[in-house]
Amino acid sequence: MFFEKDDIYHIYNMGNKAQPLFYNEGNYTFFQQKIKNEIKPYCEILVYCLMPNHFHFMVVASEKSVELDSFGKMQKLSRKFGTLQSSYSQAINNQKGTAGSLFRQKTKAKSLTLPKVNLTKTINDYALNSFLYIHQNPLNAGLVKRIEDWKFSSYHEYKGLINEGVCKTNLGFEILGIIDNNNFEDIHRNNVFFEE
Repeated sequence: MFFEKDDIYHIYNMGNKAQPLFYNEGNYTFFQQKIKNEIKPYCEILVYCLMPNHFHFMVVASEKSVELDSFGKMQKLSRKFGTLQSSYSQAINNQKGTAGSLFRQKTKAKSLTLPKVNLTKTINDYALNSFLYIHQNPLNAGLVKRIEDWKFSSYHEYKGLINEGVCKTNLGFEILGIIDNNNFEDIHRNNVFFEE
């Protein structure tokens, strides 16, 4: 993965051979804590969703994201996603008595930034579509009947139900042209994402 400062990215990966990544609620909350420790200091997280066999993030790359690691070979945000997945794999292997990587080898990062736009002044429809796609993923996969029933996404942060979450919701509202929590709910109810 390669990041440009101030660009918006959809980052995603899944389990090897689409195998599960999360086996119980404790696995999800452990991964969420690791996100706070490993990823949050290196970018602005706008949205995320953890699914049984994959994850999605939408982030804005910061100055720290694009800095090179101590070896001078990899950007820090790329390195931190590797650390997140490697350390989580070790924990699950210990839990299940298995070995090896849980995740597919390459984590994908798709740029959502329109060329030469001011992120805080222009509504990026591509980013809004990805935002909806990420939050609606559990609903469209048939895991829940309502988006708000899925505990392992940033939906509750945007609704103001979680105070100290993972996301920079005020930046998400601004970039995506969402006015407030009520408008946020209307956008989810009245818009359907386009499959990426």
